[in-house]
Formats: sequence, C-alpha cells, structure tokens
Amino acid sequence: MPNRKSQSSTKTTTRKSQTAKPSSLGAGGPLPPYGVAIRDAIARGDVREMRSVAATTRKWLKDVQAALDAMEKSVKALEG
Repeated sequence: MPNRKSQSSTKTTTRKSQTAKPSSLGAGGPLPPYGVAIRDAIARGDVREMRSVAATTRKWLKDVQAALDAMEKSVKALEG
C-alpha cells in the first residue's frame, strides 16, 4: 500500500518572480494589449511576439469597437 504524505498544519504560499515580464502569451493567459504590453514586446525585439501582440491588439480593438457601437446604439434608443 502506498504511503501518504501527512499534511502540514501551516499553509505555504508561492510568490511569482518579481523580475518576470508580462507577456501577451504568458502562462496566466493572454493580457489585454495595453500600452505597456505593446511597448515591452517592441523593447524585447522578438518579431514573432510583436506580430502576435499586434494581431491580438487588432482583435481586441475590433471587439471593443463593436461593444462601444452597441452601447452607443442603446444610449440613443434610451434617450428617445
């Protein structure tokens, strides 16, 4: 029969490295393409990453524009 490890009564936590740079394709999922993520991709000089960030940004902007258009349409309808 396999042995089970006993659980400690104290909870341990892990910290993420403070030196890690955010990435639009990081392990925590995609980041919204805000200015810092775009500038950081440019600063790293990785063409593949810059193309990926650019494509993500274009999609993000398209989605945001569609939501903004829908909101403006709703505002106009509510105002009469």
